[in-house]
Amino acid sequence: MNDSTQSREVEPHIFDAELVDDLPTEARPTWWRRFVNWWRRSPHVPTPLKSRHALKLAAVDGLAFMLRSPWRFVSAVGRGTVAAARGWRRWVRVHDYRDAAEQSEKLADKFTEIRALTLFRWKVTGAVILAAAAAATVAYVLYDWHGLWLAAGIGAAALAVFGRRKDGAPGRKPVLAGPRTLTWTMDSQALVDAFRDAKLIGKDESLRQVERPAHDGSGWTVTVDLPATRKAADVIKHREALASALAVDELQLIAERVRGRGGHAGRVFLWVADEDPYSGPPLRFPLLDVESWDAWRPVPFGRDARNRRVDLQLVWTSLVVGAIPRQGKTCATRLPAAGLILDPYTRLYVFDGKGGKDWRAAEAVAHRYVCGDEQEHTEAVRDHLVELVAEVQARFSRMSTLDDDICPESKITPDISRDRDLGMPLTAVIIDEVQVYLENPTREEIEGKKTTLGAYIADLLTYLARKGPAVGIVVILATQRPDSNTIPSRLRAVLGSRFALRVMDWRDSNIVLGEQMNTRGFDASTLLPSHKGVGILRPDGDTDTGADTLATTARTYYLTNAEWRSLCERGRSLREAAGTLTGHAAGDDSPRPIDRSAVVRALGSSAAENGPPADLPEPLASVVEYLGADLDQRDFVPTAELTDELDVDPITFARRMGELECRPTRHRVPTDDGDVRRVRGYFTADIRRAIDRVQPDEISSDDAAEADTG
Repeated sequence: MNDSTQSREVEPHIFDAELVDDLPTEARPTWWRRFVNWWRRSPHVPTPLKSRHALKLAAVDGLAFMLRSPWRFVSAVGRGTVAAARGWRRWVRVHDYRDAAEQSEKLADKFTEIRALTLFRWKVTGAVILAAAAAATVAYVLYDWHGLWLAAGIGAAALAVFGRRKDGAPGRKPVLAGPRTLTWTMDSQALVDAFRDAKLIGKDESLRQVERPAHDGSGWTVTVDLPATRKAADVIKHREALASALAVDELQLIAERVRGRGGHAGRVFLWVADEDPYSGPPLRFPLLDVESWDAWRPVPFGRDARNRRVDLQLVWTSLVVGAIPRQGKTCATRLPAAGLILDPYTRLYVFDGKGGKDWRAAEAVAHRYVCGDEQEHTEAVRDHLVELVAEVQARFSRMSTLDDDICPESKITPDISRDRDLGMPLTAVIIDEVQVYLENPTREEIEGKKTTLGAYIADLLTYLARKGPAVGIVVILATQRPDSNTIPSRLRAVLGSRFALRVMDWRDSNIVLGEQMNTRGFDASTLLPSHKGVGILRPDGDTDTGADTLATTARTYYLTNAEWRSLCERGRSLREAAGTLTGHAAGDDSPRPIDRSAVVRALGSSAAENGPPADLPEPLASVVEYLGADLDQRDFVPTAELTDELDVDPITFARRMGELECRPTRHRVPTDDGDVRRVRGYFTADIRRAIDRVQPDEISSDDAAEADTG
């Protein structure tokens, strides 16, 4: 029994051994693979020999060392000579003995001894000089000049060793830990001094080099770790101070936090341009060389300071472009429009509030087109937007009936947008000088509610920007008056992508880019007037410059009027070939029958869910928007909370709220530790009464004015 059991236990081992032996040759590691794995992992193999990249860096460092060696040797000899002279001077003047006597307060008693020791050391110095001269004479007699050259070489080598950079010596401490290499312009000590001068690190703190400085494009890059508790966000926030300390323009400096597996909150990537990165000839638009474009792909928008292409995603988001006149706003708006024009399956609503010829060429491809700032033009914009809101409602209804295979996530897909039977193409609303339409003061009554024409257009755009992306609607707005009165906060809040060219001050920059963006280091008012087309892009999504990049300064591509007309003509030809030319471009301006009451109900429910009433003045509108549902649920709101969240001056805020007859009062509120303290703030009941007072007063005064005019 034991023998049989033993045999049964042995057989499986033999069988397993046969399986291992039967493995194909290609499945087993070859001797070459084993050697390569050992070579790459062995600590005995030098790092430069483990990869081509490391070998290239080592070769560059070796060449740099050879080029710098003569100068480094000469400078080391010079430092050694100076250091030796200083040391001899201290020795011959008996500084060590004198300092000891001063510390023991017996300098007067030791004066005679110090003088005698000084004379003795001078004698020793003379004897050494005479001995050296005699040795040099003997070497010359015996070995001619060769002996003197040999002695001079030995002496120079000794001085170079004595003058080498030593850790701990003043001016000789390596200020950056980590790998060292040749840098022609990136000086380690200058970088640390700049961080200290900018108050980003303390006087006794230093930096740690993570990646060696390298020349990247037209500038230098370096990655450093800040001291413990120091944050990369502070470096980005104070980029202007750091640029000043580095003696470069802030536009030449890029500071980014390194994120992901190789980064942390204190790791900073710096790029310093050799010269102005935004100068030079205009950048040619890449889409001029393509026959057509897929609007689902990001559109080339410009290039950043490091000459990396910046693309702009249009689907699923909306865009606002803000700038003062003559800074390249219209050209920047044309770029995303060009990507849509070159896709024959897109539909365009183009409204030009300027009334010039900038958008005239787009008339050949636009489904709806309005050009002008008269009353009739504003009313036409309103009617077209109402039509589009009804279209959005119809798309949601059609999409709800589609199978999950066709519409898996209740959102539009490329196949849905190109299906002619479904009738849901990507649709873009492009409005240049949108403030012309939003500021129209004409009073009108919409389903029993009195409002202004501009406020109604703002409600329509807000609905499209909020609800439209899911069914393929893209809203692109451009304005030369980026202030709170031009673009209401309820509309700005739903515009995902923002691009700010040069504006007047940081407030206008924040209105375009978002609240407190200037405190994060992004202020469009600091851009130079000479930099046409340069602005700060805050994308709603990933870019080639990094998925975690909050914003980036980019120089947009340039489109001449002739190139713009050529693109529009090509877009019309593509639509004619695909049979997708519709609306105004096809000669059909007749409006479609729609249910306007359903549109008004949709706007009303959307406003109730997401925003304040349309005609509230500031800062009351921002207060109502911030509180939202809390306006009915909370009894009291502290003033400090409102001013911090709205980023407004407390004195100005109190004065403007007082003008609306809504004044603060003191009230007892509980604290986190269970105590009760009195704070200054507003009762929500007073805010609601202010809303009721403002709206009827504005409407009644306008109605009275209209009656007097009649």
